[in-house]
Amino acid sequence: MRNGPRWHPMRDAAALEDEAVARISHAAAEALARQGRFRIALAGGNTPRNVYRKLVGLRTDWSRWAVYFGDERCVPVNDEQRNDRMARETLLDRLPVPAGAVHRIPAEQGAADAARAYGRTLVEVDLFDLVLLGLGEDGHTASLFPGHDRGDAPGSPDVLAVFDAPKPPPERVSMSAARLSRARRVLFLVAGASKRDAVRQWRAGEDIPAASIRGVEGVDVLVEAALLQDWSNRPRRE
Repeated sequence: MRNGPRWHPMRDAAALEDEAVARISHAAAEALARQGRFRIALAGGNTPRNVYRKLVGLRTDWSRWAVYFGDERCVPVNDEQRNDRMARETLLDRLPVPAGAVHRIPAEQGAADAARAYGRTLVEVDLFDLVLLGLGEDGHTASLFPGHDRGDAPGSPDVLAVFDAPKPPPERVSMSAARLSRARRVLFLVAGASKRDAVRQWRAGEDIPAASIRGVEGVDVLVEAALLQDWSNRPRRE
C-alpha cells in the first residue's frame, strides 16, 4: 500500500464533481474489464450528492455494479437522515442496478446488531474497487470520529457499532478504517469552507481519522483549491 494522500486542487465544487464522475467512470470501466463486476462503497453527506446526480448519465453496465455503504445512521428506514435514502433518491432509483446488488446497512436494527449483520455481508468482498469518502469539519470520515475507535488496529472488525457520536444521531454503524482501506482505490471528496481546518490538520500530518485510510493504489483527495490557499508550499497536483 502507498503512503500519504495525493492532493488534487479543484477550481470549485462543480469542477470537483465532474472530476469525481470521471474517476468513478474510469474505475468502473477498469473493474468491469478486469473481473466483470464493479464494487463501490458510497459515502454519505452533502458533498457526494451532486456527484451521484451526475452519475445518472454515465454509460456503463449498471447490472454489474455492486453497491455498498461506508456508514449509516441508526434511524428508521427511509428517514431523511439515511445515507441509503440519499443515494436512492439521487442515483440508485434512477438506474437499472439490481435490487440485490445494493447492500444497505440495516442500521434500523440498532448499531450492535447492524454492525454484526453488515460484517457478514462484507465477507463476500475481498477488495472494493473504489471507496468514496468525505471529510468532516473535525477530521472524521464515514462515522469514524476523533476520540472513538477507528478500527485500524490489528484484528479490528470490518464494521463498527458507533455510540455517542459527536454529531446527531449519536448511534451509527461504520466500516472500520481497516475495512475501508481494503480497496483498490480510495477517493475523498472535500468541499466547503468549513473543511479548511480539517484539511490543514491532515496536510500537517496530524492524526485525524481520515488519515487512517489507505488504499492498495493509494488515496486521492479532490479538494476545492480555496481550501489550500493558506499553504504557501503546498504539494503540486499529481
